[in-house]
Amino acid sequence: MLRISNSVELGDWEIEISQIRAQGAGGQNVNKVASAVHLRFDIPNSSLPPFYKERLMALSDQRISKEGVVVIKAQSHRTLELNKEDALARLRTLIREAVKQQKVRKPTKPTKGSQRRRVDSKTRKGKTKSLRGKVDV
Repeated sequence: MLRISNSVELGDWEIEISQIRAQGAGGQNVNKVASAVHLRFDIPNSSLPPFYKERLMALSDQRISKEGVVVIKAQSHRTLELNKEDALARLRTLIREAVKQQKVRKPTKPTKGSQRRRVDSKTRKGKTKSLRGKVDV
């Protein structure tokens, strides 16, 4: 079971984990041991609440396909168990971030003081630049 929040859990049958060989440099261990993990999670066919599914499908994340399948590849650790934990933690983080409510931005106006300082600095720069002209002798 993968616990997302107090009320939302994912069953083990919903998450497909397969082991593959890790890519990249690493010597003999990488070449002969399949310690990387390929995690697949089908959003539309999962037991997530509809709100979670909508928010996940609306994400523009490269790990989510058009069909709604999340694919996570974990190969940063040396052992299969640590890579499994890493992949599950990344899936949990992805789902939690998708459902997190964004704060509404309140539009603000610049203060009178900041407007005055801006105009003063512009006039100061203008005076400096005007003094850079040719000198009459």
